[in-house]
Amino acid sequence: MYFLLLRLLTGAAAAAFLFFWGLNNIGTYIVDRFYDSNYVTRRELAYVEKLQRYIDEKELDSRNAGALNSWVKKQKMISVQIYKDDILIFDSEYPEQVLWDEDIALNEYVWENYYTVTFSDGSARVSIWGTYAYQLYNYVLLAAVAVSFLLFLALVLLGIRTKMNYILLLNDEIKILESGSLDYKITVKGKDELAALAEGLDCMRESFRNLIDSEAKIMNENRKIITEMSHDLRTPVTSIMLYTEILKKGKYKSEEQLTEYLEKIDRKACRMKQLTDHLFEYSLVTGETEIVLEEAETFEVLFYDLISESCSYLQQKGFRTEVTVEWIGRKTIVCTDYIIRMMDNIVSNIIKYADMEVPVVVCSVCEGNMAGFAFENAVRKDGDKAESTCVGIQSIKSMMVKMNGSCRVRQGQEQFRIELLFPLL
Repeated sequence: MYFLLLRLLTGAAAAAFLFFWGLNNIGTYIVDRFYDSNYVTRRELAYVEKLQRYIDEKELDSRNAGALNSWVKKQKMISVQIYKDDILIFDSEYPEQVLWDEDIALNEYVWENYYTVTFSDGSARVSIWGTYAYQLYNYVLLAAVAVSFLLFLALVLLGIRTKMNYILLLNDEIKILESGSLDYKITVKGKDELAALAEGLDCMRESFRNLIDSEAKIMNENRKIITEMSHDLRTPVTSIMLYTEILKKGKYKSEEQLTEYLEKIDRKACRMKQLTDHLFEYSLVTGETEIVLEEAETFEVLFYDLISESCSYLQQKGFRTEVTVEWIGRKTIVCTDYIIRMMDNIVSNIIKYADMEVPVVVCSVCEGNMAGFAFENAVRKDGDKAESTCVGIQSIKSMMVKMNGSCRVRQGQEQFRIELLFPLL
C-alpha cells in the first residue's frame, strides 16, 4: 500500500507538473500575443484618467508631491513623472527629493508617451510607466499553479477513490457472507494488502463452507446410521420379546424346544451386542477431535505382523488366504491403535460374511503418493443378512481420514473389496 500510494503521488505530481508547464507556456504565448503598444496605451490612458480625477477631487497643485506620491503607491504597478514647462517637478522613483529647484529638463523618448493633466496651478505633462506585462505573467502563473494543483488533487483523490470503492465492495461482500451466503465469492483485485486480505477472506469462506458441508455430511451419515441401526435392533428385540413371551406362558412342547428358544434368544442378544459395539466404536472414532500419530516407519515394520496374525486367525476359522504383498521401502505415519481396530473390523466382517470356499486375497495397492493394502473376498450367499448397516466400514473410513489416508469399498453381489491407502513420506 505504501508503494502504491507513493506511486500515485509521484504520478499525480508528474502529471500536474507537465500540465503546469504546458499551461504556463500557453498562457505566456497568449500574453505575448495580446501585449502590444495599443494595450499599453489603453492602460496608460486609464491611469491618466484616474490621476486627473484624483487631482480634481483633492484640488492639487503641481508641487503637492506628498499627495501625488500617496496616489502612486496605491496603484502599486506604475511609476509617474510630471513635467511642467518642460521641467521635471515630480518623479515617483524619488519621492523625497524637491526636483523643481534642480531644473531637470524634459528629454522625450520615442518609446514613452506623454499626457496632459490639469492641476490647480496650470497644466503639466505626465509620463506613466507600468509593469503591465509582469502583472499578466503573474496572473498566468497563478492560474497555472492553481489549475495544476487542482489536477494533482483530483488525480490523488481519484486513485484513493478506487481503493475506497474496493474497500466498500469488500464491506458489502462481507455483509453478504454474514447473511449466510457462503457460495458468494469474494472479489480479489490487485496484489496489495487489500488483495491479500480479500484472498484470505475468500479462503476463510471456502473453509467455512467446507466445514459446514462436512458437518452436514456427517450429520446425514449419522442420521442414516442411527435410522438403519434402529431398524436392525428392532428385529432381534422383536424376536427376543416373542420367544420370551412364549417361555413365560410355557407354550413349548418339549425340553428340546425350550433349549432351542433359549439358544435363539441368546443369538439375538449377541447380535444386539455386536450392533451396539459397532455403534459405540463408530461414535468413539467420529467423536475424537485429535489423534497422536506415531513416528514414521516402513510398511513392513508397521503391517507385517498384523497381516500375518490376521491371516493365521482366518485360517484357524477355516478360511484360505492368498497373500501377495510387496513390501516397499517407503515410510508412512499411522496410529497403531487405529490400525489394530481396523484389522479386527475387517477380519470380523470376513468371518461373518465371506464364502469359506473362496480364498481371501490380501494384496498391495499403490496409487500416486499413496500405498497400502486391499482385502478381497467372495460374499457368502446363504449368510445371515440381519446386520445390514455399514457402521464398521464407516468407522474404518473415519479412522483413515484422521490418519490422512483413504478407504475405498467396492461391494457387489458376489465380491467385496476394501482398500486402505496411506500417505507416503
